[in-house]
Amino acid sequence: MSSEYKAGRLSVNIFGESHGPAIGVVIDGLPAGEKLELDKIKQFMARRAPKKDGTSTRRSEPDEPEILSGVLDGVTEGSPLCAVIKNTDQRSEDYKSVSHLARPGHSDYTGYIRYNGSNDLRGGGHFSGRLTAPLCFAGAVASQLLAHRGITTAAHILSIKNIYDVPFDPINVTAEQLEQVKSRYLPLIDTDKDAPMRELVLKASASLDSVGGVVEYCALGMPAGFGDPMFDGLENRIASAVFGVPAVKGLDFGAGFSCTEMYGSENNDEFYINNGKILTRTNRHGGILGGISSGMPILLRAAVKPTPSVSRPQRTVDYTAMTEEELVIKGRHDPCIVPRAVPCIEAAANIALLSCFC
Repeated sequence: MSSEYKAGRLSVNIFGESHGPAIGVVIDGLPAGEKLELDKIKQFMARRAPKKDGTSTRRSEPDEPEILSGVLDGVTEGSPLCAVIKNTDQRSEDYKSVSHLARPGHSDYTGYIRYNGSNDLRGGGHFSGRLTAPLCFAGAVASQLLAHRGITTAAHILSIKNIYDVPFDPINVTAEQLEQVKSRYLPLIDTDKDAPMRELVLKASASLDSVGGVVEYCALGMPAGFGDPMFDGLENRIASAVFGVPAVKGLDFGAGFSCTEMYGSENNDEFYINNGKILTRTNRHGGILGGISSGMPILLRAAVKPTPSVSRPQRTVDYTAMTEEELVIKGRHDPCIVPRAVPCIEAAANIALLSCFC
């Protein structure tokens, strides 16, 4: 089973299952002659790794990517880039007792119907968040190619449940600030929110529950003029990629849904000229107008649902026996997926932006 993102000449095909021997990605349409730094790719992927403070799953995977094709001496060849990541810490026995039970919030039932009962249920199979590891590999590659074009990207935790970080400044955000937030254990602007967020996640875990939140992404340096109206707009490309991250349930750009509470005169961003460059005095449009980049920072937020795997008893059905049952989920799961979702959402948005240059 595989999933493909395609925009312009760029395609990203992710394959494998959570408890299979390996997962991987094929990236086609990359420009030739682009220098890639493997250490930076590994650093990007490491941001997705489970935390060691009890706020993440105890499944421990090294996520060491093996590049099979498309790169020679650290430079892209122009042919498809294929990389695989071996799975080394599966515990498939955790799923035997629930193999025909529809876990609330999961794709078990819908996947069973869609694939006539042939899909791999262990750890969610191809539907698992485990598949965001090769997504992060592709996003890390995209990050480097965007940097070659003067574009800096980053994401941070805007909120976990009802605890909020400071949002990115829609006008004055700098590349230094974006790089700084990526270097922190919890990707936050206001580091004073680190302890309360961690405490909230541990409390949810202790009560056999989970919490969600919001991830905010920013791309700085994206030139004006990229994108198309209607069905192939820049928002469309980004949304298609970001909704590929499991657990993402909502997305907005710029002022987002808050613009519904404004007058048009409040929501509009007035233009002006600064040193021969056309800018806007505010950035409620989030860097995209008519599906086309405006040259202002691109800003978006993604809503991440609470991890559906909770250990509390839940009512469900056996969809093969057609009986109602009680379910207690076992296994190693994140009480909050938001911190690990940050690089995944960043990766997905990076891929969408890179498609504009391929």
